[in-house]
Amino acid sequence: MVFSSATFLFYFLPIVLAAYFLVVGFPRLRNWVLLAASLVFYAWGEGAYLLVMLLSIGANYSFGLWVHRAHQQSDAKVQIGVAIAFNLLLLVIFKYTNFFVANLNLVLVRAGLPTVAVGQVHLPIGISFFTFHCISYLMDIYRRQTPAQRSLPTTALYISLFPQLVAGPIIRYKDIVEQLTRRSVGVERFAMGANRFVMGLGKKVLIANVVGLPADRIFAVPVDHLSASVAWFGVLCYTLQIYFDFSGYSDMAIGLGHMFGFKFMENFNYPYISRSIQEFWRRWHISLSTWFRDYLYIPLGGNRAGTVKTYRNLVSVFFLCGLWHGASWNFVIWGMFHGLFAVIERFPLGKRLTQRSRIVSHLYTLLVVMVAWVFFRAPTLPGALGYLRAMAGLSPHLGLEANLGLYWNLKTLVALGVGLIGAMPVIPWLAARRRDWLESGRRCVLAMDAGLDALIHLVALPIIFVLCAMSLASGTHNPFIYFQF
Repeated sequence: MVFSSATFLFYFLPIVLAAYFLVVGFPRLRNWVLLAASLVFYAWGEGAYLLVMLLSIGANYSFGLWVHRAHQQSDAKVQIGVAIAFNLLLLVIFKYTNFFVANLNLVLVRAGLPTVAVGQVHLPIGISFFTFHCISYLMDIYRRQTPAQRSLPTTALYISLFPQLVAGPIIRYKDIVEQLTRRSVGVERFAMGANRFVMGLGKKVLIANVVGLPADRIFAVPVDHLSASVAWFGVLCYTLQIYFDFSGYSDMAIGLGHMFGFKFMENFNYPYISRSIQEFWRRWHISLSTWFRDYLYIPLGGNRAGTVKTYRNLVSVFFLCGLWHGASWNFVIWGMFHGLFAVIERFPLGKRLTQRSRIVSHLYTLLVVMVAWVFFRAPTLPGALGYLRAMAGLSPHLGLEANLGLYWNLKTLVALGVGLIGAMPVIPWLAARRRDWLESGRRCVLAMDAGLDALIHLVALPIIFVLCAMSLASGTHNPFIYFQF
């Protein structure tokens, strides 16, 4: 069950909201309603694999109490080590077993030895996200930033809360612990959350889904049949698709959070306007990049242990970031590619490149990001390398598929245009100008501002929602990209 589905929009969400606000005066019952809804939400798609998440919840509830009690007599290093090892083992079993066995069998075949047979291990949706939530919870306790949660249902709600369960943002326990027991929702906040949800839904359905169609078609073409123009158009479409797909989901999650009284961290800040790879990762998937920074990069020494170790730490973080995204060498290379340029930017040549004119540094960053997206999107490593050859104009581009006109229409071009504008901070710029006008104190400006707000909330957002509903009714829905991670 995904947010941009008729089942969620017209059945699940209205029922949960009705039940939640019927018991709004009873804090404990509110949490039970949300917990039950979250478990149903997860079981809808994963069935029996709900037991894996329940195992994780029960184990980490116990680990949290264990680490908290151990602090009274020791530094609790053994306890936190065991707890984190359990979470990583659970992640490795379900996410990386097939990857490790496939690579082991390649070695065994070359050595003339019998291969290892393991059945296909199912990847539970969102396991990477709720595992990182669990590790965050344990680390916050270990660092004495918060006491252990003594209520099992409250711990379960933190880990399984459905708005951010399967694709983030990754919420730190210390940031949300008070909201788990004390929160309020007024009309204004609920309306703000609903508006944010509709904007995210529009991003997903009206932009990401539309530009995703030509991207999927182009990446499915044999690489020898691609011309350079078609290949570049495909990666441009995917560049916009993954941004509006994932940022749209984050907007919906944040909006849902507000509707239930929670405040989640922002997850995107116009990453495609970045002038360096380092800046890109301060703007892209912020909850993940800050998680790796705080729980891995800084504990490894960060940039405080000398130049060589700083490079080692950067490469380690990006290697694990790539591996976290998927059990594939494509994802590892994607992560290492970003890590390579994060290191290069610390050299004099890299510094000059990122500190030159805004246009040069911006184009450099976009080029690196778009080339890296090829590894992220292509199904195989040979396919990614072949696609890059096509982008470089080195493919023979045989066949009709080389004709760029096959992959666009008016709807696609409109979505691309809106996407290119939406990927830049045009709306914040207009909002800043609006504040300047308001500060002038003129009555005509105040009247215009009130009219603009009414237009947005009473006309534009309902139109976006209706267009999304029409699109979903026509069967053009496709799942969120980040659900696979």
